[in-house]
Amino acid sequence: MIHVVLCDDHAIVRRGIRNILSEAGDIRVTGEAGGYAELRDVLRHAPCDVLLLDLNMPGRSGLEVLGVLQETDPGIKTIIVSMFTEDQYAIRCLRAGAYGYVNKAGSPDEILLATRMVATGRKFVSPELAQLLVESLNNPQPEAPHTALSERELQTLIKIAKGKRLSEIALELSLSPKTVSVYRARVMEKLNLDSNAALATYALRHNLLSVSYTHLRAHETRHDL
Repeated sequence: MIHVVLCDDHAIVRRGIRNILSEAGDIRVTGEAGGYAELRDVLRHAPCDVLLLDLNMPGRSGLEVLGVLQETDPGIKTIIVSMFTEDQYAIRCLRAGAYGYVNKAGSPDEILLATRMVATGRKFVSPELAQLLVESLNNPQPEAPHTALSERELQTLIKIAKGKRLSEIALELSLSPKTVSVYRARVMEKLNLDSNAALATYALRHNLLSVSYTHLRAHETRHDL
């Protein structure tokens, strides 16, 4: 039996996914959560082989939650389930440690296939994502400087660009202010920037505030992966 936990801030989405999974005799939904705080409580008592995680939630985004789980629950295999197409965030999610990326507009069979595949320890790559990977190999593009940042460094960059103080960032990421200060210094060095204003300008120029760490449901402008 594959034990699955659902995390999405929309109850109607969770119900739809639960209904899809309930039709499979080898999959059991053991818990649901609407955000990170609730997910943390669910994972304390619910068995979880595969976590189906929404990318875009209020508070901590799916990428932030994924980063935390890599440290606290490395045995949980995560599939990002998102409204955004593969060309926008799939590769970044895989790089961040996700085992798969499923578009909410896709076929219900895809969620079942991804869940079963990931439960065995394999990565799930949709045909659309596979094509993106092939194209990236055949036509490599220069990577933006921020692609060299770790997930924590990227989180720090985005939160600073949103005007948050180091103490606020530390509280949100469950880190000490000193650690956040270290991340800020690393970001400055890697991006060759010297002020919070420069960080904010960089983040805006590269569309880093548009989706990944904000609660946004509108269609987004595409940007380089």
